[in-house]
Amino acid sequence: MLITDRLYGKNKIEDPLAIEIIKSPSFRRLKKINQAGYFLPHYPKAKMNRYDHSIGVYLLLQKFGASREEQISGLLHDVSHAVFSHCIDYVLPGGSGKVQDYQDNLLKAYVKQTEIAGIIKKHKLDLDFILDEENFPLLERKLPDLCADRVDYFFRDALMLEEMSKAEVDYFVKNLLVIKNKWVLRDYRSAKKYAVLYLHVNHLYYCGLPSALMFKTVGDCLRYALEKKYLTRADLYSTDHEVIDKIKKFVKKDSELKILFQRMNNKIKAVHLPEEEAHFVHCKSRVVDPLFLAEGKVKRLSQVDQKWREILKQESGPKRYCIRFE
Repeated sequence: MLITDRLYGKNKIEDPLAIEIIKSPSFRRLKKINQAGYFLPHYPKAKMNRYDHSIGVYLLLQKFGASREEQISGLLHDVSHAVFSHCIDYVLPGGSGKVQDYQDNLLKAYVKQTEIAGIIKKHKLDLDFILDEENFPLLERKLPDLCADRVDYFFRDALMLEEMSKAEVDYFVKNLLVIKNKWVLRDYRSAKKYAVLYLHVNHLYYCGLPSALMFKTVGDCLRYALEKKYLTRADLYSTDHEVIDKIKKFVKKDSELKILFQRMNNKIKAVHLPEEEAHFVHCKSRVVDPLFLAEGKVKRLSQVDQKWREILKQESGPKRYCIRFE
């Protein structure tokens, strides 16, 4: 299978297991799940999808010599995403905007209900082992560390949002190393450049006010539609456009839904106000503290850069917004 990727160019995937997963209906559904959430009214340029990102993680792990099991785990790591990606954390009980991990917690149970479980077993791999990301330190690590998931979505998002050029992506890929199952940048310069750009995208996108509005309005609208039975839980695991089309059928019949749908589409003005006058919404803040090589030793950026150590402390907690709709 020949894959032409926006970040990594032309790549040939030869693993029959990976090819079968990529061709499966549950994986192909990710083509219609936007990585940014409900992107159109909030981030018109953010036309990324979970399919491309998942393959990107696979290719990145392959490029840096990860095991076959880790590559497959990377391919599958986002398959349990609901419609509008992390918006689900603002819809269903058990989700939290502070950590945005609803789909991570659901991954094992979700995959076991799909055809992918049978594909894994057919190829004689241990499904539980593949679905346990604790087994794969290159794929997943907690913030502020780098991991394949975090590296790929940052490159992909920043490139699409025009906050990073393709030349800069290539520069970072060339300066990435794997040392003792950890992602390490080649020197202080590349580590600082990476961290600063990542922080910029975090402010602009990951925990910015437009994201807070998106999470709040999409969460409210979908939750109301579920309560009224305009949507079912199963609909949340269809595609973004299918859910929007279902909601639209009821907008003219339900004045409350109409208001929520207008908010979701930025048709009603919202302002950020003091706490006592507004609705609260939290956004997960993402800030990294890369490892890098210095005179043959692996060091962390915050170890040698006091300013970055202070930024890390300030930016690591979730951001809280107070929103009022006109």
